Amino acid sequence: MSDPKGETLHGHCLCGAVTIEARPNNEHLDACHCDMCRRWGGIAYVGVNCAADTRFGGEEHLRRYRSSDWAERGFCGQCGSHLFYRFLPTGSYGMPAGLFDEIGGRVLAEEIFIDEKPDYYAFAGERPRKTGAQAIAEAKAAGFDLP
Repeated sequence: MSDPKGETLHGHCLCGAVTIEARPNNEHLDACHCDMCRRWGGIAYVGVNCAADTRFGGEEHLRRYRSSDWAERGFCGQCGSHLFYRFLPTGSYGMPAGLFDEIGGRVLAEEIFIDEKPDYYAFAGERPRKTGAQAIAEAKAAGFDLP
């Protein structure tokens, strides 16, 4: 399901070598506290879920890393900016919110892998907070084959 507003987000990496055009799948932000996301970015991942038809300019600078059986992560080969988490079963992209020039009035709507979150940070506000087991169980219930 794509964003009901039909909006396209425009963004780029830190050096501008990779540009992005993406259609959001919803109108909110999500956070992941898993060990892998924190190792990737230094703290929790916060981003917007985008459609599989996301387009990249400067593809020659795009690097991909297969981080699990079901996902790959992308970064700029020039400046190292984190560009995406791609869920391979659907092709959808999780894109860090900071890449986009304007993300509208999106708010943080859900946190996952809350059981892996360290004590040194916390996001204010009330929202669903799911453990890793809950997030994996939800994906499996939706028909995805995850370990």
